[in-house]
Amino acid sequence: MKETDPHPYGHLFPDCPIRNVLARISDKWSLLVLYTLKDNTLRFSNLRQAIPDVSQKMLTHTLRTLETDGLIIRKVYAEIPPKVEYSLTPRALSLLPHIDGLIGWARENMEAILKDRTRTAQKE
Repeated sequence: MKETDPHPYGHLFPDCPIRNVLARISDKWSLLVLYTLKDNTLRFSNLRQAIPDVSQKMLTHTLRTLETDGLIIRKVYAEIPPKVEYSLTPRALSLLPHIDGLIGWARENMEAILKDRTRTAQKE
């Protein structure tokens, strides 16, 4: 386990799908990357343009994590300069309907959640 592992306790709970799978895709950037690649094969620079608030370092880390988990394919072309493209694996494609459902739920509930946040902040 690396000290920089964002989910350092997954090894303590090897049978827990939340710690070992869901925590890896529910971080700040992974769902955005997966959703951005939904219908596209993109180069790194195109992903940065599509998700402009992600840093180069975090996008690189997120792509490596998603590749490690078998959710994206990183294809390197033997060109100068090197060309690298990212696309979704069949495993990631099987996840997309669930992401779509979660996004739909968020859209349906966002206004109420934001109101609750405002009300809670005003109490504090």
